[in-house]
Amino acid sequence: MASLSALFDPQLLRRYDVPGPRYTSYPTAPQFSAGFGEAQLREVAAASNGDPIPRPISLYLHIPFCASPCFYCGCNRIITRDKARGAAYLTRLYREIAMASSMFDRDREVEQVHFGGGTPNFLDPEQISEVVDVLRRHFSFARGPRMDCSIELDPRFITPGEVGQLAQAGFNRASLGVQDFDPVVQEAVNRIQGVDQTLGIIEACRKHGFRSVNVDLIYGLPKQTQEGFARTLDITLQARPDRLAIYGYAHLPNLFRPQHRIHAEDLPAPETKLDLLRLAIDKLGQAGYEYIGMDHFALPGDELARAQREGGLHRNFMGYTTHAESDLVGLGVSAISHIGASFSQNPRDLPSWEMAIDAGRLPVWRGMLMDEDDVIRADAIQSLMCHGELDFETFGQRHMIDFRDYFRDSLARLQPLQADGLVVVDDGGLHSTSRGRLLLRIIAMCFDRYLTPAADAAQPRYSRTV
Repeated sequence: MASLSALFDPQLLRRYDVPGPRYTSYPTAPQFSAGFGEAQLREVAAASNGDPIPRPISLYLHIPFCASPCFYCGCNRIITRDKARGAAYLTRLYREIAMASSMFDRDREVEQVHFGGGTPNFLDPEQISEVVDVLRRHFSFARGPRMDCSIELDPRFITPGEVGQLAQAGFNRASLGVQDFDPVVQEAVNRIQGVDQTLGIIEACRKHGFRSVNVDLIYGLPKQTQEGFARTLDITLQARPDRLAIYGYAHLPNLFRPQHRIHAEDLPAPETKLDLLRLAIDKLGQAGYEYIGMDHFALPGDELARAQREGGLHRNFMGYTTHAESDLVGLGVSAISHIGASFSQNPRDLPSWEMAIDAGRLPVWRGMLMDEDDVIRADAIQSLMCHGELDFETFGQRHMIDFRDYFRDSLARLQPLQADGLVVVDDGGLHSTSRGRLLLRIIAMCFDRYLTPAADAAQPRYSRTV
């Protein structure tokens, strides 16, 4: 593989820095509609039980509460310090778990559980353990190394001892939010977080047998400088996390109200933001990390890196994963499910979710049933986002199409990208170049039939691609 530094071409990155989907799904969430409800979800779940070989299940649980607002955040969360709200939320979550589990045959094993938020460790370890116990009563969990149980942690609100309690509950992966260790940046985004505090939680995860630790950083935050971000990177790399996610800050105050607290004049200039990205790429490359895709990097021995080399990498609402063949069941407010050829999402506001649960209904707000074209294009975009390439013959045989004929419009849209050296198209297929690997979203967008550039330019729904 080309060195990480070879990924960076500032002129091209500036030219292609436009709003675009992150493709954690295709079609993307703006295409979901209220025409898909509880009845449709039950139908697709019943159909999914009919496979000759039972498909495994992945569970995503959304815990929406945060004790303190981070101004950059675009997640669906509720700011409160009232712990009683967590307990009340769990009462209804358990009812949803019972309703959702009844749709699936018990011979379908759960191979992945992920707690996201919000701040999942807003709940105390005893509550989190109780949630896992409830899940185990309603679903059949896989045993041994096939079972992944992961949780997003805010290091400010957990102790090393509590990490041990999570390990006892079965958690073996953790993702820690850091963003930046520079005190000036932390003050600007309202997230004061100590270095020793964070490193102590990473060490506790290792001590208690977690298989993988991920750290999230963000470039492009207000008042960020190369010097400060270099220090953040150095501190983080000394801890040697198994994975790193280096996100570009997406300033979309029209979509995310907390971002109104960030002053636009404090944001790095576009050139400075690119310099921060280059700095991260250089340091990660020197430290031996491999580029997985989008914003994700991993050590060569990590399961994500191995899955990419072996062709088994997958991308969904939880990010990059090795569980390509599972149905995803989302639980909790705003959670999204991907079952068979369908997507469904729970209400984003807590009262609507609560009302549905209290009425004994599965809380489906919107969704969609994918048509044949959606399935074909989703497969193409998945291959590009995970592996940066498509083999025309293999893909055509899988979907019984002539690739060049079916995607002639997409191939035409790729021509400017070919001219810029982002992608190579030949008789056998297409693949991204080292210059194009940071722009996989741009390549994938050529296969998206729902994009309307004029409307998106007027009021962007997506973050920028760099």
